[in-house]
Amino acid sequence: MSDNQTDAIVMIGEIGGGMEAEAAYWIKETGNKKPVVGFIAGQTAPPGRRMGHAGAIVGGAEDTAAAKMKIMSECGIHVVSSPADIGKKMAEVLAG
Repeated sequence: MSDNQTDAIVMIGEIGGGMEAEAAYWIKETGNKKPVVGFIAGQTAPPGRRMGHAGAIVGGAEDTAAAKMKIMSECGIHVVSSPADIGKKMAEVLAG
C-alpha cells in the first residue's frame, strides 16, 4: 500500500486456510489506499475434498470460496467470480 510505484493490487487466493480473510481485514483496518481486485479459486470445489497443488481443503465456515469472497467484498475489495474478469474489473476501477 505504501509503494508509490504501485497503482493497484490484484489479490488471488484459494479455498482453505485464512490468509485471504486476514489480508482483507488488514486492508480494511489500515485504510484502503489503493484499489484491490480479488479472485478466489476453487469456487466449485466440493466441501471436504482436497484440491490444488497444496492440497487445499475447506476446514471451516470462513474457508469456503463464497465466505472468502464475501469477507473480501465487505472489506472494500472488488471481487470477481472468474479470473477472466480480473483485467476488466481493474480497468473499470482505475477509470473511476
